[in-house]
Amino acid sequence: MLEVKSKATSKSKAALLDLVFVALFAAVMTVCAQIQIPFGEVPFTLQTLGVFIAASLLGWKRGTLSVIVYVLLGLAGVPVFAGFSGGIGVLFGPTGGYIIGFIFTALIVGLMTEKLGKKLWVEIVSMILGLAVCYAFGTVWFMFQMKMGLVESLLLCVVPYLIADALKIAFSAVLVNRLDKVIKL
Repeated sequence: MLEVKSKATSKSKAALLDLVFVALFAAVMTVCAQIQIPFGEVPFTLQTLGVFIAASLLGWKRGTLSVIVYVLLGLAGVPVFAGFSGGIGVLFGPTGGYIIGFIFTALIVGLMTEKLGKKLWVEIVSMILGLAVCYAFGTVWFMFQMKMGLVESLLLCVVPYLIADALKIAFSAVLVNRLDKVIKL
């Protein structure tokens, strides 16, 4: 009887810990969204940094869930998106595709790091691929919302951010690589 109770207690603690980590990283993404530099149609933020770190540290299930919680909070009107914005209007606005793309970024980063190991090169490659998918979702959505062509949209929404996003990838990969050696989430 004690063994059954002990297993149930340990499962409950693990589930509670999972919820805490999901909520914590949704909060981290919210903070990262507020660190922004207004820049044309799409502001420069640290949201992708938060997504990269959440997915790499938490894995694909908890990392993706933390991004979904973040998106749902914003959809519900909680001001979690850039510039303390939220609501359905933001998600269906010109930059909404990037926000939806965060979910797939987390999924890619989390799956690749879980399946291929948390080596530095895996984290970097997974973040590059995840970001490419986010760029694709966001740029296509932007094109339709703003009624612009592909080249013009890429020049506005991707090209100006490449260097900054490369720096976010490098920082995230190194940070996660170091943290993963010290803490186990």
